[in-house]
Amino acid sequence: MQEWLNHPAVQGGLVPFIAALIVAELFQRMRLSGLAIIAGFAATVYLVSGFSIEPLTAARKIVLLGLLSAGLALPLMLLNSRWLRPLLAVASGVAAVWVVQRILQQQQPAAVLLWGAGCTLYVGWLVFWFDGLNDASVRAGSAGLGLGMGTGTAALFGASALLGQFGLALGAAAGAYLLIQMLTNSPLPCGRSFTLPLSLIAGLTACLAVLTAQLPWYALPVLAVIPLAAKIPVPAKGALWLQSMLLSVATLACAAGAVYLTWRVAGAPPL
Repeated sequence: MQEWLNHPAVQGGLVPFIAALIVAELFQRMRLSGLAIIAGFAATVYLVSGFSIEPLTAARKIVLLGLLSAGLALPLMLLNSRWLRPLLAVASGVAAVWVVQRILQQQQPAAVLLWGAGCTLYVGWLVFWFDGLNDASVRAGSAGLGLGMGTGTAALFGASALLGQFGLALGAAAGAYLLIQMLTNSPLPCGRSFTLPLSLIAGLTACLAVLTAQLPWYALPVLAVIPLAAKIPVPAKGALWLQSMLLSVATLACAAGAVYLTWRVAGAPPL
């Protein structure tokens, strides 16, 4: 049993998928199905590295911020201020600098400014645009599927197994969340409990993979298009499974582009 649980495909795919399925269904009546995303991610973290924060490495900072963002998202779901969305983007950008701070300290001053600004912009961008999907569960689920799978696979190709599993766990959890909607033809509650931890964790994971692995920086703009791709027009009166398929094709196409760019640089993943 333990050998089975130690398999990377189980840790980063099957377990977060099942955990997200259970949480999305159990919390549906409480309108907290969006917690499926952090449930899937937490399940993978538990199996892969545990929840210890000492020493506080960059990867553990991502886990800590992901869990905190899920808790913060619950009261934020009650707020609709027009300033909240840009405020979350700015705060997330600052968090990105904190995550990669020790890595940046080893760089030249010009590189510190360049990489620091790049990480801030990328994470802030994702959080800003994903927040605009917090009331559109099918679009958010499709975007989460594409961003998680794209980030995880690209990180895996870039020779970072841990970061790859972080991203793939998000993709698997978003896929489970989306699957329930496709099978029931009924939207699930979404909210910031889904979009905030998803966009923050995925953004931080990709930035860390660029700085510590072989994920090329120019793959990030391709991944950044995913929340915009999830906004493409789809038949409003069409079945949810059709909407999900069309939106997922668009977001996964962006993910495939990022993976392709990484493959050109790093080659096949070290499996």
